[in-house]
Amino acid sequence: MPGTPLLRADQYDRYRRHLNLPEFGVEGQRRLLESRVLLIGAGGLGCPLAQYLAAAGVGHLGLMDFDVVDPSNLQRQILFGTKDVGRLKVEVARERIEAMNPDVSVEPLPEQLTSENALERFRDYDVIVDGTDNFPTRYLSNDACVLLGKPTVYGAILRFEGQAATFDAKRGPCYRCLFPEPPPPGSVPSCAEGGVLGILPGTIAMIQATETVKLLTGIGEPLIGRLLVYDALAMRFSEYRLKKDPSCPVCGEEPTVTELIDYEGFCGMPAAPEASDVKEISATELKARMDAGEGLLLLDVREQPEWDAGHIEGARLLPLSELESRLDELADWRDRPIVAQCHHGGRSAQACQILTSAGFQDLTNLVGGIDAWSLTVDPSVERY
Repeated sequence: MPGTPLLRADQYDRYRRHLNLPEFGVEGQRRLLESRVLLIGAGGLGCPLAQYLAAAGVGHLGLMDFDVVDPSNLQRQILFGTKDVGRLKVEVARERIEAMNPDVSVEPLPEQLTSENALERFRDYDVIVDGTDNFPTRYLSNDACVLLGKPTVYGAILRFEGQAATFDAKRGPCYRCLFPEPPPPGSVPSCAEGGVLGILPGTIAMIQATETVKLLTGIGEPLIGRLLVYDALAMRFSEYRLKKDPSCPVCGEEPTVTELIDYEGFCGMPAAPEASDVKEISATELKARMDAGEGLLLLDVREQPEWDAGHIEGARLLPLSELESRLDELADWRDRPIVAQCHHGGRSAQACQILTSAGFQDLTNLVGGIDAWSLTVDPSVERY
């Protein structure tokens, strides 16, 4: 109706600093309040993303994450506290965000993104923000966005480095143009295996949040066709220009990916850790068992160059890449205790799954791998 205010009086007060920006103003704020953003992942990236987008006034936030709060999350996932351990992340996040800004409606989605639900979930959102930490979900979210004609804001973190970009196949390259093929399974550690500086996700998430606000309001120059890389130790940003690949299988001139595929099969790894009854053991507990003379096999599933760089005395090398073809070499240990070990614990967990499926009875995974052994038991074993 003519003369109807675009914002309520309390909204003028809340968003006043936005309204004072000539490039933003009432219209920009109005666009945010009417927008819908889906965050995939409520972890290190998703937590600060949700907070900043909610504070900015994004009207509807979808939060997709099937995980519960774990004590190891608290070092960087700033929406959660000690009392939230064991609760669904999306439910805790919903409570915090709705208390922060009543203008924001939150849709918790306690589920995993799959090829079966991606198109349906994405369809009603304006921007998809990828805050995940695994390759199957990244390729899946990219392909779904290309098929639906939606932009996705990408972020990734590991150790002391992060990167961010905005992919929009209508205006530039997509994620597959940058990474046509996933890396070999096990070659890139997850944050759980490789570690991450707790502050790092906040930096990358704020870049993603900025990109999201720019896309929703139409201001500024988004990171389309550009990859921004951040080195926290050097405090240095680097920018790399990206080009659209005409032969890209999903956004190229003759696409071959015209529907969502099996992304776990494509990447050769699961999108989420599989539930497992395999036991875990710490480095100090393993040392005590070895000192007590227990008859166990410490199975090192790293590659030969890693073994040559340093190994635990008494361990036996059998690389994960050769494990299934060499199971007969472990025939004497089918019902005897085996402790699997790798660099940080990821590949050894996979080894435990393989051995369990092959009928081995007593499997235990060394949490933190040889790195934890070096840090807590024997510093003479060189870290890498």
